[in-house]
Amino acid sequence: MKTSFNILCSRLENERERLHSELEQLAASANPKDERREGSPFGKREEEATETLELEKRLVLEKRIKEQLADVEHALQKFEKETYGQCDSCGESIDPARLEALPLASLCMKCKAQQGKNAKGTSPSG
Repeated sequence: MKTSFNILCSRLENERERLHSELEQLAASANPKDERREGSPFGKREEEATETLELEKRLVLEKRIKEQLADVEHALQKFEKETYGQCDSCGESIDPARLEALPLASLCMKCKAQQGKNAKGTSPSG
């Protein structure tokens, strides 16, 4: 089991590097272009709308990557604390097949299912 945990830890470290790289690429591509459309009286508005849409898409993607990165960091911290493979909710062991499929899993299937049921039972705020 220790060997398979070492493999999972290595996969998580690789995933962390990949996510950091994606964030760097997003930051590098965030520089607005200085080109302006010519000839259309709506060119500037069209461009601003396009830039806003692209910014929104980039921010959503950045948020998703940061959430994934936080999950990976949490799993790696569990390795350091020697609690990797234990459910954050009930403390029971997480099925090794689940960890193999999803190395950053922090809940056993029972607690994950309960979390899903609880989420369905809540009404959206706002």
